[in-house]
Amino acid sequence: MKSFPMFIRTTGRRVVVAGGGEQAAQKARLMLKTDATLVLLAPALDAELADLVDKGRATQDAGPITPDSFADAALVFIATGCPGLDAALHAIAKAGGAQVNVVDQPALCDMTTPSLVDRDPVVVAIGTEGTAPVLARQIKTQIEQILDPTLGSFAALAGRLRGAVAAHVPKPDRRAFWRWAFADGPWQLHRSGQERAAADLLKQTIQTRALPPTQGHIALVGAGPGARDLLTLRAVQRLQEADVIFYDRLVDPDVLELARRDAERVYVGKVVGAHAWPQDRICALIVSEAVKGRRVVRLKSGDPSIFGRATEELDAAHNAGIQVEIVPGITAASAAASIIGQSLTERGSSSTLVLTTGKHCDANAKETWADHAVPGTTLVFYMGVSTVNKIQKSLLDKGIAGETIVFVAADVTRPEQCVLQTTVDALARDVLCSGINGNALLMLRISSAAALDQSADVEAALALA
Repeated sequence: MKSFPMFIRTTGRRVVVAGGGEQAAQKARLMLKTDATLVLLAPALDAELADLVDKGRATQDAGPITPDSFADAALVFIATGCPGLDAALHAIAKAGGAQVNVVDQPALCDMTTPSLVDRDPVVVAIGTEGTAPVLARQIKTQIEQILDPTLGSFAALAGRLRGAVAAHVPKPDRRAFWRWAFADGPWQLHRSGQERAAADLLKQTIQTRALPPTQGHIALVGAGPGARDLLTLRAVQRLQEADVIFYDRLVDPDVLELARRDAERVYVGKVVGAHAWPQDRICALIVSEAVKGRRVVRLKSGDPSIFGRATEELDAAHNAGIQVEIVPGITAASAAASIIGQSLTERGSSSTLVLTTGKHCDANAKETWADHAVPGTTLVFYMGVSTVNKIQKSLLDKGIAGETIVFVAADVTRPEQCVLQTTVDALARDVLCSGINGNALLMLRISSAAALDQSADVEAALALA
C-alpha cells in the first residue's frame, strides 16, 4: 500500500476548507457527516456555504490566510478552483504543519478522501489511492446493497449497552452474547422496525444472563432469473445470515457467492423427468435443519411464489412450528420482457396479465391455455418447451393468426441467454431447430377488441416458452 487507511477523530477539532465555491462546498458536505468544527477560509462564500455559516454549522474566516490558519487542524482541504492559488495555499498549510488534500492535484495530497458507506457509527471506507475513483463508487454501491439501512442505529444501541454488558455478563460469555445480539432475536426485531422490543430484549438478557435458545428460521428466497445484481437487498441479507442454503439447479453460481463463506450449501436440484430430489424429501430436510436452531435459506430461481412449489414448503414449516418467510424475486416473465425490450402490459392494449404453465396440475385434464388468449391479455407460458406442439395447436384452434409474431426467450439475464423470433405457425418447428429446451418461456400479447376491429391480425408482443 502507498496509503494507509485509518480513521481520524474529529470530536473537538477543526476541519479547515480553503475556498468559497462549489469545490469547497463538496468537501464541506462530506465533513458535515462528522462532529468537527468546520472553518471556511474565503473572502466570499456561495449561497450553500453562506447558509451553513448562518445556521451555525460552519464559521467563516475572510481575513488573510497564514500558517496559523491551519494550525492544529484535523484535516485541511484546499478547494478554491484555481490551480495556482491552490498550490500557494498548499505551501502555506504545510508551513502550518497540516495534513492537506488539494482537490484534483494528487501530487499535493497527503491524504485522499475515500468513498464512504455510512451506517454511523459503522462506516466503510473504500479507496483506490486515487487511481480509480469510479471503481471505488461501484464497490460502494455493492456494499450499500449488502448492509441493512438500520445497521448503524442498532450498532449505536449496542454501544450504549457495552458498559452494562461488562458489568453483568461474565467475560467468557460476552462473545456469545454479542454474537447472539447481532445475529439473532435482537437484530431481527430491530431491522423489522421493532426497535423498542429489541432494546428491551437486550436489557432483559443482560440482567438475567440467560441467552435464549436459538430459534430456527426458514426463508424461501427468490434468486431471480439469473443475474445476481437482480437480487433484492433482502435476498442478499438472508444469504448473508444463512447457516445452510438449499439451492436449485437453475440458481446461478454467482448468486451463491453472495452468501456467507461458512454457510453450508446443499444442492437439491431437479432435472425434468428425473426428480432425484422429490419435494417431500426437500421439505423434510429444510425443516430438520431449522429444528436444530439454524437459519435456513431455500433458494429458488425466479420468484418462489410463481410456480416454485412454495406452498409445500410453507406448509411443512408451519406444521413444524418453524418461522418462515417468502422473499420475492424477479420472475422470468419480467426479465424476459426487459431483454426483448417490451412491456408486459400496455395502456389501451393489454390490461390483463396471465401467467400459466405448459404443464397441468392434472395430467389428464384438457388443455385450457387458449381460453386465456383473449383481446387485451398478455399470456405467458412457463415450462412450455416440452408441450410446445400442444400449445401451438391450442392457439391455432382458438383462431390466433398463424403469422402472429412469437418470441421465445431462454436463460434470460445469463451469459448464454438467447431470444428466438418466430410465428405461431412455425413455433414448434423453430423451437425444435433452435435446440432451446428447459429454462425458457413463451409470452403472447393479444390486442384489444378495438384493435381487432381495425385489423384481421392478432398482435402478439411476447412469447416465452
